[in-house]
Amino acid sequence: MRHLLPFIVLSVVLAALSQAAPPNILLILPDQMRASAMGCDGNAQVKTPNIDRLAAEGMRFRRTYANVPVCCPARAILMTGTYPHVNGMMANDLRLREEQVTLAERLRDAGYRTGFIGKWHLDGGPREPGFVPPGPRRQGFEFWAAYECHHKHFQPDYFRDTPERLVVNKFEPEASCDFAVEFLRTQPKEKPFFLTVQMGPPHDPYGAPDQYMKLYDAASLKPDASWQEGSEGRPAPKTGLRRGPLAGRFVPVGGREEIAAYYAAITAIDDQVGRLLKTLKETGADENTIILFTSDHGDMLGNHGMRRKRKPHDESARVPGILRWPARVPKGRVVETLFSHVDMAPTLLALAGQAVPKEMQGADLSRVALGETTEGPEAVLLQIFVPFNPDGIDRPWRGIITQDHTYARHEDKAWVLFDDKADPRQMKNLAEDAPASALRERLDARLAALMKRHGDAWTFGSAELVEEGGRLYRHGTFESVQEYIDWAKANPDKGR
Repeated sequence: MRHLLPFIVLSVVLAALSQAAPPNILLILPDQMRASAMGCDGNAQVKTPNIDRLAAEGMRFRRTYANVPVCCPARAILMTGTYPHVNGMMANDLRLREEQVTLAERLRDAGYRTGFIGKWHLDGGPREPGFVPPGPRRQGFEFWAAYECHHKHFQPDYFRDTPERLVVNKFEPEASCDFAVEFLRTQPKEKPFFLTVQMGPPHDPYGAPDQYMKLYDAASLKPDASWQEGSEGRPAPKTGLRRGPLAGRFVPVGGREEIAAYYAAITAIDDQVGRLLKTLKETGADENTIILFTSDHGDMLGNHGMRRKRKPHDESARVPGILRWPARVPKGRVVETLFSHVDMAPTLLALAGQAVPKEMQGADLSRVALGETTEGPEAVLLQIFVPFNPDGIDRPWRGIITQDHTYARHEDKAWVLFDDKADPRQMKNLAEDAPASALRERLDARLAALMKRHGDAWTFGSAELVEEGGRLYRHGTFESVQEYIDWAKANPDKGR
């Protein structure tokens, strides 16, 4: 009998695990937050004690990337586990089609209560007024306090289940967190939840409430070595940045002031992360809640003389990747495993004990999260399908990130190549360096193989796809990229 004891104990443990309550999932996603804007990533200038606490109490994937570093495509990848050439979201302001099955729908069907709060940006059409009616266009979310897209950081408006606009006189992260607290405090104890809070800041226009702005002295900030002052290519805004419901002021662009304001907004977000942690503790949900903290893309903020996103550079493509689950994820680990948006849905599903659908194109990194391995993807695929001149992108590009290199090219020529081991600040572009020709050939081959593996091709995206003023030029009538391409070819005088 004694020799059977270990097997009996193991059976009891396995039985207990099989009957354990499914974990809750809280996905926190601020807009346009680069990974390097966190204390836990080595930035001593920005104050992020609660985000740092998430990392200390969980696992940080230091090398987390946006496959398509721009808003709508990134969010669609995260929700579906598929690339834009599969889910159709190759540009901003398209609508994620109802036939696409999202993470929320899969978890809802598995018995989860689902909630979405903040910036949705997956419904297409005009950004205003931004009401998404209950039903299939909410892509599986039940609790709703959201808007399609706006950057009214100081007086945000939301919609619930009617077209009545709800204006909140608070900084957007706090307003969104109010709804999140409502969701958490009304959560039935016997039911798991999937809640995502997708805050508008620190996206430009740059600013934060006064108590956060006072924490940062622009003149004393020390920008990165690659930062270039006065790199703003767009006209300065004619109207002021709103720092309060009735006050107007804009932070000058292209200088240290916008870095200070960016950090101030992140510290404001950090306070709300602390508030969410406190609410989870008070409601008894903390121990069994998976928190994933990430962003849709980063922000160049003048690094390398560039603005905003859509770049393969670290400041644009690398985003926070912090996973905390007190019940099971080891504390305080930092891994170099490559992790990207396309991996997030399959990883969360697996951690929740759900099957990963074969349609998902990302990797299930749940074993990495649980501390069982550090093995992951050999490379990350980067894509930009649509030119956008205000961001300095005049042609589509594709890229690959490996353990050692960042490489991107247009169809006809190499664009950037960085040795991330020898040159972590990406100061020397080797794209046209003669001694690097053999390396470029190897990376070209790896990129072509990665594109083929995931069904991508240069024919996806087109020079005829032109964004004007930040939205796809389609008069609000086109529901897919292909429909716009067909229209643009038939109307060359109107399609640009």
